[in-house]
Formats: sequence, C-alpha cells, structure tokens
Amino acid sequence: MEHFDIKSDKAAGFINQQEIIRILSYAKEHCLEKNLALEILKKAEQMQGLSAEETAVLLLNQDEQLTDQIFTLATKIKNAYYGNRVVLFAPLYLSNYCVNGCTYCPYHASNHNIPRLKMSQEQIKAEVIALQDMGHKRLALEAGEHPLYNPLSYILESIETIYSIHHQSGSIRRVNVNIAATTVENYKLLQAAKIGTYILFQETYNQKQYEKLHPHGPKANYAYHTEAMDRAMSAGIEDVGLGVLFGLHNYAYELVALLLHAKHLETKFGAGPHTISVPRLRPADGINVQNFPDALPDDLFLKIVALLRIAVPYTGIIMSTRETETIRKKSLKLGVSQISGGSKTSVGGYTANDEQTEESAQFETADNRSLDEIVGWLMQLGYIPSFCTACYGKGRQGIDFMKICKEQQIHNFCAPNALLTLEEYLQNYASSKTRYIGSMLFNAETSKLPEVQKKILFSRIKDAKNGSVKFF
Repeated sequence: MEHFDIKSDKAAGFINQQEIIRILSYAKEHCLEKNLALEILKKAEQMQGLSAEETAVLLLNQDEQLTDQIFTLATKIKNAYYGNRVVLFAPLYLSNYCVNGCTYCPYHASNHNIPRLKMSQEQIKAEVIALQDMGHKRLALEAGEHPLYNPLSYILESIETIYSIHHQSGSIRRVNVNIAATTVENYKLLQAAKIGTYILFQETYNQKQYEKLHPHGPKANYAYHTEAMDRAMSAGIEDVGLGVLFGLHNYAYELVALLLHAKHLETKFGAGPHTISVPRLRPADGINVQNFPDALPDDLFLKIVALLRIAVPYTGIIMSTRETETIRKKSLKLGVSQISGGSKTSVGGYTANDEQTEESAQFETADNRSLDEIVGWLMQLGYIPSFCTACYGKGRQGIDFMKICKEQQIHNFCAPNALLTLEEYLQNYASSKTRYIGSMLFNAETSKLPEVQKKILFSRIKDAKNGSVKFF
C-alpha cells in the first residue's frame, strides 16, 4: 500500500486514504476540545491558511458560537485578500456527447433520453456574440468526453474561434477550459492555445465511491483522473482549478482530500490551485438527488465555503448558478470570489430557443437572472462586479500570482481593473437602471483610490470608450 507523501507523483500517495482516515479520526476525537478549536482559529487569524487536520477539527465541531466565529473570520479574510470585488463569467457548452458512465450526470453514455448536440464553429460564433452582447469577457468552456465527437482538435479549433470574434464593443479575453483529463502532450497544446485556467472536478476523492460512480469509460480510471493536474502543470499550465461535487460522498472526507490536493500542488509546483469550485449535486435528466444520501444541507455547505476561505485564503472560490440567489449572497460574504451570471447549461442555450436545446442541459440552474440583473444586484450589495482578465494578459499567473496574493497586494491591480471593466460594462451593455446604480458605486469606489492611480484610471477609461482596454 502506498504511504502518504504530499510530494508523490501518485494519487495514492498525495490523496492517501489512510492519511485521510487518520485526519478524520483525530478531528472526531478532538473536535469538542474548545481550547484546541480556539487555538486553531487564533492561528487562522494570521491569514496564512490551515492544514487539512486543523480544518477538519473546525468542521466537525458543531458549536454554534464557534461557527459564528468561523464565519466572521472568513469574511475578514475574504475582504483582506479580495476586497469587495466579484469576478463574473459564463459557461459555454460545446457538446454533450460523452462515452463515460457517470451515474450522477445526464450526459452518461447510456442516457438515451437527452438530445445529443454538438455545435459547429458557426454556431459557436453565434453563441459567443450573444455572450459578448451581454457583456461577458470570460468564459468557461465545457464539453463531454467523446473521442469521435469532441476530440482535442475540436476543442482547440473552438478556442481559436472564440478568441477571434470581435463584435461591436465585445471580445472574450479569457477562455477557461473544463474538459476531461488528458495527456501532457495535449495539455501543452491547450497551453499553446492561450487558455486561462484549466479546471477539472475530481467529483469525489474516495476511490471506492469514485469507481462505483464511474463504471465505464476513460473517466473510470481514478488515478489517471486524480493525477491530471500534475500533468497539466508539468505541461506549463500555471493556473488550475480544483473542485468536488458535494453530495457524492461524505463531506468531511471530500474537504480533507481537497485540501491535501491543494497542498500537494503548492508543495510540488510552488503554486496551489488558482480556483476551487464548490458545486453541489443538482437535479437533472434521469438524476434523482434523493438517491445520494450525502447531499449537503445549506448550513453545512456554507460552513464548508467559509472553511475553504480560511484554509486556502489565496485561492479564488467559484460558485455557479446551481445555487440560489440566497445561498450565493451568503457565500459571497463568506469567501466566494467568482460567480457565473446569465448562465445556460445547455448546448447552444444562448441563441437557440427550442425544446431540444433546453433538454440538452447538464443540470437545473437555481439562479436564472440575467447578467444585467446580477450586476445590478451585486452593486446594490456593495460589491464591484469585475470583468477583469488582466492577470492572464500581464503574466500574473501561477507562482507569480500566488506570491502577490499571499502578500495581500493583489488589490493594487484588481481594484482599479475591476472599476475599469465595470465602467466598460456600464457604458456598453448595462440597462439604464443598472447604469444609474453603477455610477454611484463607481464614484464611491474611485474616491478610495490613491490620486495617482485614480488619474491613470480615468485616462484609461477614455481609451476603453474606443475599444482599447489597458489594464493595470
């Protein structure tokens, strides 16, 4: 049996089941010790993160007063690292053809009810223009795993198409990619295609449960899937995004394993995950959430979000439209720094308006507001909606990004860039109501900037009117 080794090249080494069991056993034994919990919280106040073991102790402690303290600290850390900025993006589903047998996903190969769709490059162009006309600048590209319908050549061609489209005032400046685990050679091709973050959800870190939920297809190989981020970073992709699908297995096991994976990447490559996503199991075609006994209640889910912010303060936390407006509002305060807006999880969903397209969706969304409504909502809550993609263009990625972020200096770039892209959105895409709300927020937030930075910002806003955005 493989021994625990955070630097190991093997999944069984850095996601070691015996080590996870040890950590959870320790946490279960000591979670009621108030002094220990307070000592861990005191350490967390230094904003340098926590170990998986320390986080597990706080997770299993059910004292309401301690949970309140966790939430308060998570809010403090979120503000210190990310301020009141919230990055916006949208998913773009290229194809739902898939050869895998994932029992929690309607795309699984044996589902003959869901319409199978794949977009042509012309259809992708239409979708991208629709997204640009909303005001989006950042996309998360999604596709099922199918060697015939969705080969890497199709993904690469689609990325090239997306970057090539400049419509009126719009262009997509960053394409993040969420596709199946692949080879080092293929990751090098994705890097050469100038992707942003490579995202891959583990779904569940428990190998036995993983193999049960993935009975056939390439994704059935637990080790190959779990080691994908190592191959991606070895290939030169500096920004990677982790995530589990909460509800597939015991939440405590998943959180501990997720933190071990993050620590593994940071130890081995010098940079932990750029983002961590927190999707929860949602109803979908042929998928009954009631069949999964580990589905998370809201209060526990929010505590996990807060603990992630405390444990890995440098990492962006992503929440999609799987969650309701209420949960997203609470999560933004506790640590979420990126959300999707105006999302469609169907193939061709931004342009087509027919039953077949709607039935091709991967899961049901819970927040169906338009991007403009979400931008207005964020501003009314005191957040700066950000469409910034500057770090990618400026080379602030991987180790370089982590260094700036850990020093809590990233706001020197993010604050003016968020305001720059917000003003760009308000000028070109916002409704009159949202523009009015935005003008007040913009004036209030720019007054907080140093005079030199403010002067540069206003100069660059003039350039943005001409379609040329120069980031800080």
